[in-house]
Amino acid sequence: MDSQHRPSPDSEQQTTSRKHRRGIGGIGWAVIGTVFFGSLLAIGILPRLSQKSELQAAVKEASTVPSVNVIAPRRATGATKVELPGSVVALNQTTIYARSTGYLRRWYADIGDRVRAGQLLAEIDSPDTDQQVLQAKAELVQAQANVSQTRANLAKSVSDLKQARANLLIARQSWQRWQVLVKQGAVPQQDADTKYATYQANLASVEAAQNTINSDSANIKAAQANAYASQANFQRNTVLQSYKKVTAPFAGVITARNVNTGVLISAGNGNTSTSNTNTSNSSLYTIAAYDNLKVNVSVPQSLSQSLQTGQTAQITVRELPERVFTGKVVRTSNAIDPTTRTLLTQLEVHNSDATLRPGMYANVKFAINRTNPPFVVPDSALVVNGGGTQVATVTKDHTVHYQKVAVGRDYGIEVEITSGLTGNESLIATPTVDETEGLRVQPVAETKQTSP
Repeated sequence: MDSQHRPSPDSEQQTTSRKHRRGIGGIGWAVIGTVFFGSLLAIGILPRLSQKSELQAAVKEASTVPSVNVIAPRRATGATKVELPGSVVALNQTTIYARSTGYLRRWYADIGDRVRAGQLLAEIDSPDTDQQVLQAKAELVQAQANVSQTRANLAKSVSDLKQARANLLIARQSWQRWQVLVKQGAVPQQDADTKYATYQANLASVEAAQNTINSDSANIKAAQANAYASQANFQRNTVLQSYKKVTAPFAGVITARNVNTGVLISAGNGNTSTSNTNTSNSSLYTIAAYDNLKVNVSVPQSLSQSLQTGQTAQITVRELPERVFTGKVVRTSNAIDPTTRTLLTQLEVHNSDATLRPGMYANVKFAINRTNPPFVVPDSALVVNGGGTQVATVTKDHTVHYQKVAVGRDYGIEVEITSGLTGNESLIATPTVDETEGLRVQPVAETKQTSP
């Protein structure tokens, strides 16, 4: 019975071999499983670790490189309307001064009066001028009498010359006949010599008469010149006497009257001084023509090339909100004022109803087509410091660079840049003191800006 239940040596060996094979297979599967699951773990964890590292690097870089909002400058529209302040002035305005010294006898026009050309404005009582006219007239009469006298002397000298020439002819003929008689022995030589002496005396008389004529001719020229001078002096004083009546040089409106009846007026333009407190050498009147007016406008240099002679503009004044006047550009100064950098421009406005008045403040609106319109940027992009007006740009290598620019028109939230930009720049929308020159930044594009 023991021999039946005892396993045989072969059976034990086989059993041990099977157990050994079962043991080796379990370890292998364990190793394989470990490797498999390790591979899966590596495939899932390593990319996440890499992404985490990149994210951490990005976060670190973002924490060290600041982000800035950038915009691009844009071109302004070619057609634009420009409204500029202007000053209304009279097309023809002058100040009237006295040309005759005396007392103001009477004035006939006051401020606000419309007068015509040549209308009498005032009269001056000038006795000194009246006496000068009388004296000049007397000198002229005397000079003319002197001319008449010298002409009479010349006529007498001419007559004397004719008589002297006749006597000379008779004396010469007598001397010649006596020479023949002397040769014939009919008369003595002494008588012939007497005739010759008479001939020489008449010849001297002719020469003296000729000299007298020459002298009288010179006297006539001198007398005529003196007469011309006396006549000119008389005319001058006559003209000065006519200035006692002050008249309007052209049709217009009296805008100022500076004198009263009885005041002593000195001739001149007001530049001379006088110690007499009762003497006035200031202007008598100021007169202005209202039918046509001028409007002076200072146009900025950036728009000066776009203005053309003959171009029209709309003119308005605050006191007449419902009226729009049309002005035409008639001339410019053709020179930029170095102080204001503006071009003085004059427009002519018809004012037949005298609605506009000189001295008014006006708004002038131009419609201008610009051939090379400037760039437009937000006013927040400008930086004004010791270096002037600048904008902060972001270069291709993402660094800050400040560019100096020139500013044109100001639209309020936007401004024109007339120089300093090419249009390809990236501008920091709102630069701060932290964005220094050369700072590395991360640009972030903003939405496109709208037109002003």
